[in-house]
Amino acid sequence: MSKLEHTTNSDKPMFRSRLIKLWALLALMGPGIITSNVDNDAGGITTYSLAGAKYGLSMLWSLVPITMILVIVQEMGARMGVVSGKGLSDLIRERFGVKITFYVMILLVITNMGNTIAEFAGIAASLEIFGISKYLAIPFGIMFLMWLAVKGTYRSVEKVFLTACIFYVSYVAVGFIVKPDWIEVVGAMGRPTLRLDTDFLLMLTGLVGTTIAPWMQFYLQASVVDKGLRVQDLKAVRIDVIVGSIAVSVVAFFIILACAATLFKAGINIEEASQAALALEPLAGKYCTWLFAFGLFNASVFAAAILPLSTAYTICEAFGWESSLDKKFSEAPQFYGLYCFIIFFSGFVILAPNLPLVSIMYVSQILNGLVLPIILLFILYLINDKSVMRNFSNGKIFNLVAWISVLVLIVLSLGTIGLTLIQGLGHSS
Repeated sequence: MSKLEHTTNSDKPMFRSRLIKLWALLALMGPGIITSNVDNDAGGITTYSLAGAKYGLSMLWSLVPITMILVIVQEMGARMGVVSGKGLSDLIRERFGVKITFYVMILLVITNMGNTIAEFAGIAASLEIFGISKYLAIPFGIMFLMWLAVKGTYRSVEKVFLTACIFYVSYVAVGFIVKPDWIEVVGAMGRPTLRLDTDFLLMLTGLVGTTIAPWMQFYLQASVVDKGLRVQDLKAVRIDVIVGSIAVSVVAFFIILACAATLFKAGINIEEASQAALALEPLAGKYCTWLFAFGLFNASVFAAAILPLSTAYTICEAFGWESSLDKKFSEAPQFYGLYCFIIFFSGFVILAPNLPLVSIMYVSQILNGLVLPIILLFILYLINDKSVMRNFSNGKIFNLVAWISVLVLIVLSLGTIGLTLIQGLGHSS
């Protein structure tokens, strides 16, 4: 046997072993990618579109620190799930009592309900661009989302969600189709811009505030537990969180880029994501409009499933009820009942005439801003509790970085409340 043949034959088992390890790693991933990508929902896409249309490329740099903060916060939640084997609301009830948990849950339900209504508004607006009436789209969406969870298992539902993540590539395609000046883009990324006028600061605050929401922490930890991940899977869980956080920022990057290269340069003002899709047609062609609208539809359906699921996980964990997609409806009636109620109610709200949808969305954003700091403080307390985390609590350096990141998010969350109130006053005047 020649030396070359010997080398080739000995490489085959090694290659096969690496392939098996890669497949095992991919099988463990999912919760982090799904949780982060859902953050690019109707509200997130609207925020990115507004940032690009109004301020061009000047806010692209902010996506770098945003990604870093997102990784830190998500990693703590995922680590808590694999080490404790319990969801966040379960741990809050154990450590802080039923009374505090009850009030936090009320705020979360109201907030998530408002956000889910916004997602169904996104479904209606995106499909109307394709000529499909909301009176057909919304009932069909309600039935599909109910069927998805009630008839599926965790693994089957996760596959659907991961498939939905792939379709965010439509925004990447739009970013290339509009043919931006890439030298200008690289320059904007490497040259942080910070203007001290109120509108710019409020938009920057809104951009950061839309990246992380209270429901994300509950859903990520609950899905890690429901998937059955444990301490030995921690490396894969961390990779999952990092990949998800980068993916969500890449999508945000291309949405801002597309709107900056077209709407900003043309001086076109918009107020929501569906308007951005329509405004792209005369500037970049109807295919851009279709891709942008499809991305909005995909994101809205995706989030309209995750938000009620997150709420159902959170409430059932908090009160000790069965909560798992691997259970039948008869085994977890509260879990599935709450999920179906939120979807049914939120969907049919969109069909009601003369409903103040803008006010509903503003209230939900204010509640998001109020609840997020509380949840983040709970996470920091629990992640440093040795009785919960054993030897997996934060180290000194990581803890310092985590506290700084959380304090930044708290300031920006409170700033988002200010942004929302100012916008609300503007709409009412």
